[in-house]
Amino acid sequence: MRSANAQLAWDTIRREPRKGIPIWLINPMEWTMIDRLAGMPGGSYEADPIPTYRRMLENSSCSMVDQWIPENPLTIGAHGYEPGAEHGATTGAEQIVVDGQTIAEPEDVVAHMESNIFPELLRAIEAERVADGNAAVAGIIQREREAQEEIGPSILKVPYSAPFPCFAYGTYGYVNYFMAYALYPELMEQHFKLQADLAALQNRNLARAMDDGGLPKYLRLDHDMADSRSTLADIDSLDRIWFPHFARSIQPLLDADVTMIWHCDGNLMAMVPRLLECGLRGFQGFQYEDGMDYQKICAMKDRDGRELLIIAGVSVTRTLPHGTPDDVRDEMRFLVEHGPKQGLFLGGSSSIAPGVPWENLKALVDGFAHYRRCGRG
Repeated sequence: MRSANAQLAWDTIRREPRKGIPIWLINPMEWTMIDRLAGMPGGSYEADPIPTYRRMLENSSCSMVDQWIPENPLTIGAHGYEPGAEHGATTGAEQIVVDGQTIAEPEDVVAHMESNIFPELLRAIEAERVADGNAAVAGIIQREREAQEEIGPSILKVPYSAPFPCFAYGTYGYVNYFMAYALYPELMEQHFKLQADLAALQNRNLARAMDDGGLPKYLRLDHDMADSRSTLADIDSLDRIWFPHFARSIQPLLDADVTMIWHCDGNLMAMVPRLLECGLRGFQGFQYEDGMDYQKICAMKDRDGRELLIIAGVSVTRTLPHGTPDDVRDEMRFLVEHGPKQGLFLGGSSSIAPGVPWENLKALVDGFAHYRRCGRG
């Protein structure tokens, strides 16, 4: 039996008319703010993170959680990532070494893909083909039900993300990976193809789990493919070597009528119509200051002619850290006025970094409570 709050989220995913506007999760990274939003003494989150985080979401009027990450804020300190934190391929590593191979030039990326990544993907594809699909489906259902039980009945837990072809900058670093992308497009397409071959098999099980387990048919696909200027790779090259394999990878989910939306970081305007053509039905995480045209996107339709599902976030890079409470309220009003009438959630545009003034967070959650209760009224 779903709570009224969880049912509001369920109905909105299905684009059924409701008065209230449901609230997507917020993820403050500053521990003291989690304690304050939870209405608990200082130090509560650090001492007992999961119940404190859950209380914070409940007090913030949260209706739906896709990514259940209650211990995520523990990965940083009170002022962000602390000195001495481990550096990776995209976070300042002086040398990138993968499986004992140093990645110092684009040809190193090519060599490692051919010697390691492609054979690993081929083995994974074969293993997936002969695996017990019933066991995979049961595992997905069990994980979702366990997460729902931990979150509690007042908030709807929905599945998060699905496999699809991704850039490998997290393995090789931006410079050498994208140099290899530009110099060796055939090899990059082979990487996308193999990822899609595997993802299509895995997504067949995910789609079945949603049907068999009665799970909400929703997914938020999450992979950063743009910066503040535009896509990380030329859009014409993506049309040639990425989009066809992406579309193929998610086809089992489309066949099961799953509503998929895309998490937007940076300026993704060039990808928006293409993602809709592939069958996606909405977006989340707009960086308005980078050129994401919220009004234009919200006026679009999916490829079946329906309103989009939009998770409209107050900006965590501009308004929340640098604005005033009035700015927060004004932005929320704008998002509601121009959002879809029957497919709108409110939230933060991404995780909320340390340093956001309490008054702005308070204005945010007060606005959540108002719009969840009153809708556009």
